[in-house]
Amino acid sequence: MASQNGSSPDENAGQQDGKTVAAYSTVASPKTWNILDAVLSLLIPGLVLIHLIVAPYTKVEESFNIQAAHDVLVYGTPTSDIYHKLSSNYDHFTFPGAVPRTFIGPVLLAGISQPIIALVGFQHAQFVVRAVLGLFNATCLLVFSRNLRQAYGVSVARWYLVLQASQFHIIFYASRTLPNMFAFGLTTLAFAFLLPHPTRPKSAGPRQRLAVTMFVYAAVVFRSEVVLLLATNVLYLILLPALSLERVIFPFCVSFLTALATSVPIDSYFWQRPLWPELWAFYYNVVKGSASQWGVSPWYYYFVSALPRLLVNPLTYTVLIPLALRHPALRPAAARLVVPSLLFIAVYSLQPHKETRFIFYAVPPLTAAAALGADLLFRRRRCKGVVAALGAALLVASVLASFVTSSAMLALSALNYPGGEALAYVRESILSAEVPAAASAVVGADGGAGDSSGALVFVHADVLACMTGVTLFGTATANAAASVAAVPLSGSRDGGLVNQRRAGGRDGGVVIVVDKTEDQVELARLDFWRQFNYVLVEKPEKVRGMSGEWETVGVVKGYAGIEVARPGDKDEESAAQVVGSGKTVALWKRRVRALTGGWWVGPGMAERIYILRRTKGAARRMTAVEAR
Repeated sequence: MASQNGSSPDENAGQQDGKTVAAYSTVASPKTWNILDAVLSLLIPGLVLIHLIVAPYTKVEESFNIQAAHDVLVYGTPTSDIYHKLSSNYDHFTFPGAVPRTFIGPVLLAGISQPIIALVGFQHAQFVVRAVLGLFNATCLLVFSRNLRQAYGVSVARWYLVLQASQFHIIFYASRTLPNMFAFGLTTLAFAFLLPHPTRPKSAGPRQRLAVTMFVYAAVVFRSEVVLLLATNVLYLILLPALSLERVIFPFCVSFLTALATSVPIDSYFWQRPLWPELWAFYYNVVKGSASQWGVSPWYYYFVSALPRLLVNPLTYTVLIPLALRHPALRPAAARLVVPSLLFIAVYSLQPHKETRFIFYAVPPLTAAAALGADLLFRRRRCKGVVAALGAALLVASVLASFVTSSAMLALSALNYPGGEALAYVRESILSAEVPAAASAVVGADGGAGDSSGALVFVHADVLACMTGVTLFGTATANAAASVAAVPLSGSRDGGLVNQRRAGGRDGGVVIVVDKTEDQVELARLDFWRQFNYVLVEKPEKVRGMSGEWETVGVVKGYAGIEVARPGDKDEESAAQVVGSGKTVALWKRRVRALTGGWWVGPGMAERIYILRRTKGAARRMTAVEAR
């Protein structure tokens, strides 16, 4: 459709949005790019990397993609005897999860990370893989900010960057290998392309087609709920009118077919059966309603709990967004950002199982709407009297408080990965000793016993340890394992396979082989435990043969709520040596209490994972399978 002046509805809408906002904001110009803009542009990627450094481990929700990236890096993609090689080595054959997930994300991460890992060493591989994902999402947020700058002015874009950087969840999860975070970057780019470009109104059509393409690809490959986000945005733009349905159909079909053409062949190869993973996940979670097995929340959960925590700053949803929606000049732009996003959340609220990460996609546009209100509120301080000046001061104070709150949330969140810390402690203990002193018999890389070059150390990790940070990347103790084999542990009656990397001989070293057996029958057998050099368990009493055969070398504590200690209260002493972040928290607690006369308000810590090591005198039983 075209208007009387020959312009399409979307071009007119874009021009109108730009004109109304330009009256209340600084128009972008080359002069506005200065040191402040450079610092603000580095703020988000810098914070993403800081969050990654502070909390480098992963949770169970991230396990498929992080393990798959490891397997692609280490095992490659065989072209012969494919089923045997994949099923013998790849983690997802042993631990497939509730539904199959796509390998598109892990393959991309592994491919981009591989040359970097070759330079820095395989022991840093998990950090590199996560950093690649985190910087991709940070870049997408910066593209959104740049387009926001073009649409609504420099100061709005600056406020957006500040507000977005002060919100904890998106920055923290940007580098986490959740399927949602692979989709997040694409949806953020889609929102960026939907923003108007007042100086180039004729670019609206191509930009909208790109946005549709991004939404569709994210929905087909990574997360099916993104189709709701596409639907609400398209419906709103058609009703404006700023988009015609004809402009949606072609890019939708092309992107849909392209996504299928990439996902189905690649995922069918890795899963070794015809498969479209996201269709399977949609059927399992939505049609069958199986997602409810992981909990059910009330319909209002996203609005009263998830969104306030995502946006952090209470002024965002109580003052800034309402202010932008009420102001005549800002209302069209703010509504374009807010209405489709809130409609998406409202429709998605019909799904009984709810998690905060399911609505991450709505945060950038909602934060952009808040930036419109923040820009208006801050500029009013000069001409609207004392009340306006107090409002601007409150805005600045709230942003600073949000940064402090988000920093505290990061510090507390980093205490929730005892499994990762326990495995890291074992790895560092082995490295410091070069050869594991606890192992009475060690299998070398060439199959011989006692060869310190490429020795193997066997570790069992229980369910809690695996859920809180144990990954295959965490087993790397040398610069790189080049060859791979799968060896059944001697005590495994079902012949279960344990992923094993053998040292490539370039620098020798030790390789940790992690067993994740959950079968209670196996765990009850004495011979099962005698296979291992180390055990990471929540309850040591479950380990058979504790008397004389095992020693507790450390315990990792995890976050157990906020603790208030008063003068006279005694600190609980652990029977075992506390290692990891629990040790750091205890040190700070002693220092603070010494300065405050015995008071402490901070994280309370409780024993989570015990690290057991076979005593030097305990004979390790070996079968012919192990020794070969």
